[in-house]
Amino acid sequence: MATQFRPDDPLAGIAPEALITDPAECAFYAQDVFTDGPPPLAVFRPGSTDELARGVAKATAQGIAIIPRGGGMSYTKGYVAPEAGALIVDMGRMQRIVEINETDMTVTVEAGCTWHALYEALHPRGLRTPLWGTLSGLYASVGGGMSQNGLFWGGRDGTIAPNIICAEVVLADGSIVKTGSNFLRPFGPDLTGLFGADAGAFGVKATITLPLLHDGEAFAYGSFAFDEPANYCAALSEIGRRGLASEAFGFDPFLQAQRMKRDSLASDAKSLVNMVKSQGGFWKGLKEGAKVVAAGRSFLDDCKFSIHLICEGRSQAAVNADMAAVEAIVTANGGRIVENTIPKILRANPFPPPNSMAGPEGERWAPVHGIVRHSKALETIEALTEMFDANGIEMERLGVGAGYMFLVVGRTGFLIEPCFYWPDEQWEIHRRFIDDAHFAKLPVHPRNDEARALVEKLRQGVIDIFGRMEGIHFQIGRTYPLKSRSDPRGWAILEAVKANVDPKDLMNPGALGL
Repeated sequence: MATQFRPDDPLAGIAPEALITDPAECAFYAQDVFTDGPPPLAVFRPGSTDELARGVAKATAQGIAIIPRGGGMSYTKGYVAPEAGALIVDMGRMQRIVEINETDMTVTVEAGCTWHALYEALHPRGLRTPLWGTLSGLYASVGGGMSQNGLFWGGRDGTIAPNIICAEVVLADGSIVKTGSNFLRPFGPDLTGLFGADAGAFGVKATITLPLLHDGEAFAYGSFAFDEPANYCAALSEIGRRGLASEAFGFDPFLQAQRMKRDSLASDAKSLVNMVKSQGGFWKGLKEGAKVVAAGRSFLDDCKFSIHLICEGRSQAAVNADMAAVEAIVTANGGRIVENTIPKILRANPFPPPNSMAGPEGERWAPVHGIVRHSKALETIEALTEMFDANGIEMERLGVGAGYMFLVVGRTGFLIEPCFYWPDEQWEIHRRFIDDAHFAKLPVHPRNDEARALVEKLRQGVIDIFGRMEGIHFQIGRTYPLKSRSDPRGWAILEAVKANVDPKDLMNPGALGL
């Protein structure tokens, strides 16, 4: 992209601290977890909605592409420019919580606010949003969550984007649009929905309003082991269909082993403090924390597939009843109860450092995922297993491993997320986001283009399988095929929206395949 800011006027009226031009620092902002993007012209870090609007207008008037970036936790090229010379708009300086309205049960935040910061503000008040973050929420932002969609905490309520009430969005010409009503969605056709899960292709989110819920007052935790994938899928699907757990997730044997190698008794012991706080009193918390440490890390040694879940509600009797129903489903499908360490530790520390961005032996990590109907879950797993078996010799030669995470999505979806591990160099994004002490202990690997090429081939194979299973995806970015899986008339509507809000195709060009 040949267009440049004039040297004497990079962004007129914008504070110097809002603009990064150092090449090394710009290169960091251009990386996502899987892709090292081309060098940007600069990184713009606005401090307010007005500053954001002025900067976007100034850049696009000169023909410069805008690449919106949230917390930097994605892996599908959502903020990786198609070519050099774009302006990355990083929202890290716009992270204020604008208003917590307990009367109207809404909260408004700037788009760069992290899920962790929002949790820290709401939790002492006994409040939360329906979807209250991803596991990467220490860095992942609310704006990124709205743009990429996704889920984890509160997954019984679906995904992030449909739970947003309204937003202020800066369009490509610098104008600001307010979507819908500020307390209930929708007001007429769902304009907010158009800007949800758009990967920033339609605009840059500035502020976002979400509904509030009263936090759970009682909890029950369960972990269960299964030997056969058919029984496992049947049990997890039935738990999801009945909405018995606020979160229900699990692992296959490979990913389970990776987790057990990564975690340690020391980290479990450190969690005692948070466990005490989250279990409703000192003595109960101490007892629960002691059980976690006593269980050690061997309770899943003989387990092939595992389910971990949290039942949450207003009374202990109610959540105990939900857990009893879960246990009945597990028993009916040939599963067995194991120590519930994993859900306890996660709930006590919902936003840990994203150390899973590297394998326990310093391997690179990259996931790929899809969501299918419950009736397609087992068939999808069998197709994926067949593909991995067909590539097994090459995977073993290059040290490429793959395992699955499973998650129920609302009451209708079954998420399958293959995660790849392979020996390769770590990048600046890993150094900055992985906990320093943890990163210092990881083995160092040289660049490994051959192994990465195999991972890219396998990731595409996974995406193709999900296509055959009529699956869908979150954080579409520039990786998942939206156009080919869309109704042609519906796609034409999306193209018409793009042409209206971004006629010069300068707002995250190529995102969503637009």
